[in-house]
Order: sequence, then structure tokens, then C-alpha cells
Amino acid sequence: MNEFVVSEIKNNIAEITFGTPKSNSLPGAILEKLAQTILDEGAKDEVKAILVKSEGEKAFCAGASFDELLAIEELEASTKFFGGFAKVLNAMRNCGKIVVVRVQGKTTGGGVGIACGADYCFATKDSALALTEINLGIGPFVIGPYVERKIGKSQFSAMAIDADFRSAEWAEQHNVYHSVSENIQEMDEKLEKFLQTLASRSSEALALIKKVSWEGTDHFNELMPARIHMSASLILEDSAKKNIEAIKERLRAK
Repeated sequence: MNEFVVSEIKNNIAEITFGTPKSNSLPGAILEKLAQTILDEGAKDEVKAILVKSEGEKAFCAGASFDELLAIEELEASTKFFGGFAKVLNAMRNCGKIVVVRVQGKTTGGGVGIACGADYCFATKDSALALTEINLGIGPFVIGPYVERKIGKSQFSAMAIDADFRSAEWAEQHNVYHSVSENIQEMDEKLEKFLQTLASRSSEALALIKKVSWEGTDHFNELMPARIHMSASLILEDSAKKNIEAIKERLRAK
């Protein structure tokens, strides 16, 4: 499977799918394309809502691409990379359309950010989630405001510190997931009915719901430069590179 972002409008719903070979982890080019695609589809009058999903039946998103993180050697490139996550989340927040996210399996790091950037999120019972950035020697700084908005600062801090997986049930109880199904087939059946209903709703009403639900988040724009710099600078440390190599080696051994 090659890296890709594709979009298709079905019954007034823009379905955006991304995929990469390594557990749908996100390199910079895919982040940029995903952000722009969300904005482009959101600007279309006929689009009432946007569905964001990933390829396959296993991991939803493994966060940042390890290969790209290892290749980064200077601050400008690092800042651009982590800025890509900010662009995706800002696009979800500012596109003017309801964003639905479909989570079919485990998700970590930036993938958790995407789930938390959703206005409505579907998941399966296998969709455990974790903020694993501390294992690399950085932290979930860029996605932090979006995760905090859903689960609160205390729970966000705990996730960032222990890097443990939380169950899909936990994620539903803490406002990340809004529907949890036994399996992918059941989830997709529920999702299809939900999207059909959204397509029948008033565009103006949906846009206003989007607007009021994100009130009080304008300061996210002010936070981002400093948050991006935190991750961008830490990932350049030799210790971070060693951590990533060690994790890659463990994954290869499985």
C-alpha cells in the first residue's frame, strides 16, 4: 500500500480516506494533504459533513511516522513536520462542516488528536487509544489542546505521563468516542445510517452547531507555535533518536 489521501462526495458527505503502509502512521506530506483536503471539501456548498477514516481493518493511526522523525536533522524541518499535525487539527476545527471520524482499531499519538478533533466519533471495541509520545522523549504538545477539550486537563496529563492504553469503553466514557460497536461491520452500519441522517439535515443548522461547539477555542492558534517548538526541539535530541530506533527494533522483532 502506498501513502495516499483520497476524497469522494457521497450523498452530500465528503468521505476522506488516508492510508500509509506502517499502521497508517503519518508522514509530513500526508499531513499536509489531509489538512488541505479537509479545507477543500469543507468549502464546497454541497458538502454537509466530512467523514475522516483510514485504510484497512487494523490500526486507525499510529501517529507520527518514525521514519520521518529519524530523518529530521534540523529545527526548521522538525517545526514543519509537527506543524503538519496542527494544520490537520486546525482544518478539522475551522472547515465549517461537521467532521465525523471512524476509528477501526488502536490509535496512538497524533491519531488520538484526530479522534479528539472530531465533532462525532465512531469506534469499535478494539479501538484502544494511548498518548505514547513520552516513549520517544517528547510529549503530546501539539494535540494537547484538542485532547484536553474532550477529556480534561487531569486525564490528559495522566495519559501523557503513563503512556498506557485506555479501552474504547474508557474513551466513550470520557467523550472521545460517541458510539462504540462490537466490530467493524456493526460500526459501519451505524455510521451509514448516521451519515444518511446528517445528509438530510439543514446545512445552516449544522454549520451553527459546528460554530457554537468550538466556541472558546480561538486561543488554540496562539498556543500552537510554542507547542510545535516543544516537540520540534525535543525530537532532535540524541536520546529521542535512540528511543525511536529501539522502538522500531522491538516492532521488527514481533
